[in-house]
Amino acid sequence: MENISVVVADSSHERYIDTILTTIAEAAKVRGTGIARRTHAYLATKMLEAKAVIALEGDHFAGFSYIETWGNKHYVTTSGLIVHPDYRGLGVAKRIKDLTFSLARTRWPHAKIFSLTSGAAVMTMNTQLGYQPVTFADLTDDEAFWKGCEGCCNVDILKRTDRKYCICTAMLYDPEEHLPAKIPQDVLDRIKMLDDES
Repeated sequence: MENISVVVADSSHERYIDTILTTIAEAAKVRGTGIARRTHAYLATKMLEAKAVIALEGDHFAGFSYIETWGNKHYVTTSGLIVHPDYRGLGVAKRIKDLTFSLARTRWPHAKIFSLTSGAAVMTMNTQLGYQPVTFADLTDDEAFWKGCEGCCNVDILKRTDRKYCICTAMLYDPEEHLPAKIPQDVLDRIKMLDDES
């Protein structure tokens, strides 16, 4: 466990993207649940924008997740959480989730953070962080977010119900109910540099 590093991803981690995408697709097949498909370019952009977290043991991929803003940065999602099968049961998912959550809270302290998940482990981690179950109506109405669900095998349910519900559970963290987030200074410096460039 101590040999596994969990860090904010950057361009040096782009070489792991194909492995990440394969691991996500295989996990979805095994679970028999849907997952929104992402492209190589999409994940590369997340890494370049300091909106992704990766776990590695040396050069071996252990896990990944990313964040995205919606609704003019009033909402943030932490998405795509995946742990390679060789590293499951070691607390890697919790470490990744904690860092993506802190990263989201630091960059957008007033944004509501939400999650759509069908996984019990993610629901448990979300609950521990202060997320509450909500209806889909409590989430962003940003069409670009909902378009991402089109890659999921359960999208027909979402469309049939006029986006009222699906297989996933909606969970929301409202920052107004919690204390400020803590994140390492080197990550804060990188975020400031990226924000200054935009």
